[in-house]
Amino acid sequence: MNGTVYKSTGSWYTVKSDEGDFYECRIKGKFRTQGIKSTNPVAVGDHVGFDLETIGDETVGIITEIGERKNYIVRKSVKLSKQTHIIAANLDQVFLLVTLNNPPTFTSFIDRFLVTAEAYEIPVVLLFNKMDIYSEEEKFEVDYLIDLYTKIGYNCIQIEAKQGINVDKVKELMLGNISMFAGHSGVGKSTLVNALEPGLKLKTAEISEQHLQGQHTTTFAEMYDLSFDARIIDTPGIKGFGIVDMEKQEIGNYFPEFFKLKSECKFHNCLHLDEPKCAIKEALETNEIAASRYRSYVQMITGDEDNPYRER
Repeated sequence: MNGTVYKSTGSWYTVKSDEGDFYECRIKGKFRTQGIKSTNPVAVGDHVGFDLETIGDETVGIITEIGERKNYIVRKSVKLSKQTHIIAANLDQVFLLVTLNNPPTFTSFIDRFLVTAEAYEIPVVLLFNKMDIYSEEEKFEVDYLIDLYTKIGYNCIQIEAKQGINVDKVKELMLGNISMFAGHSGVGKSTLVNALEPGLKLKTAEISEQHLQGQHTTTFAEMYDLSFDARIIDTPGIKGFGIVDMEKQEIGNYFPEFFKLKSECKFHNCLHLDEPKCAIKEALETNEIAASRYRSYVQMITGDEDNPYRER
């Protein structure tokens, strides 16, 4: 039988068969020795082959095959620093929810996420949530960030998930697609899913007043079929997002505004750090490239990216 993984809890996988039935499946042991570096050889969104076995009164599935992935979003494993964790696979797009505060989302985090998505050619839409709680000064800062990322080529939408404002714009982009919602805990991912599909009633939680950070309400990534011809993958809140499996020379290629100018650098292998006649450094001087983007790039190149909470 063939199907798609809808939920992963680490050792068990909920798989929806091509016929539309759900089965609880385990993985065949050999997958753990096939040189897959990730902590989870099977991820939500994977297309798998599985056999059914009857154990007592229960029928369970045994995953025997993992289909080739068209893409995936990967990050460093939280507990095993040398390994990776695949958040989801076979995506049409990702919505990254951003909040200026409660909790803060810094540009360094946004940029690392965008670089990973660019590497796997996954379109990202930036959703600036909680617009209703910001001061005029904070709204001005959101406008600045939207202008910055729109000029680079990213679709940016201001939303108020609790009030349902601009949720229709998100819904329109989701039609016919498999979308993933990502962001820190507390940015409003589950609230937005509930606004899109009230019947799901995903658990939400208030922000921790003490630390102004979100509390984890989604424990595992899970895919949902929605009533309007769309599928959504809701993910646990991501605190840090280190990039993985990238050479220093290729990181700049995943900054679209850098990639456009790199051919104008004097040296074809320019890392845009201290080299003479670097087109990226010149564009930085004239504000064609944002200082925050260049700072994020340098953090990635130098490996100074372990702390997700940095100055903007």
